[in-house]
Amino acid sequence: MDILDKLKEMTGRKKFSSAIAVLGTAGLLLIMISSLLPEKAGEETVTVSGDILSEAETYCTDTEKRLASFLSRIDGAGEVKVYLSVGSNERYIYASEGKHSRSDGRVEEEEKYVMTGSGSEKKALVETVRTPEICSAVIAASGCDSAAVQERLHKAASAALDIPTGKVYVTKLG
Repeated sequence: MDILDKLKEMTGRKKFSSAIAVLGTAGLLLIMISSLLPEKAGEETVTVSGDILSEAETYCTDTEKRLASFLSRIDGAGEVKVYLSVGSNERYIYASEGKHSRSDGRVEEEEKYVMTGSGSEKKALVETVRTPEICSAVIAASGCDSAAVQERLHKAASAALDIPTGKVYVTKLG
């Protein structure tokens, strides 16, 4: 009972009450200041999105080189330069599991992402990574004096990129 008596005696003092108030205020100030500081997770997000952007750019330039190499082999094409327009970056499709139930004319659907890891290391399971979507192409070739060569390049690029012919422009390389 000796400890309880000392606690009662300390809480009755004015200095103790003042110290508790000061420490409480200091704690609240530290919490408010910490909310104003930048978070480390935000820095990681910027790095990840930068990596995604560079992967999309790499995909685009590789596709341009491959297509230019392919089109230059077409009879009469000559030197070929290709520029591709990309509509979106890589997209991640996450694995999910759903639950569907029907009762009394009502349909209930519930869908959740499949998570891997534990605790703070939980991440959604990536099912598919979709490459960036190519929207249009501009092709410049030195052999485009001939309409037949232009048409062959036009159709070949459309088929290779799986985009409509209206999204492909072929011109003479100057």
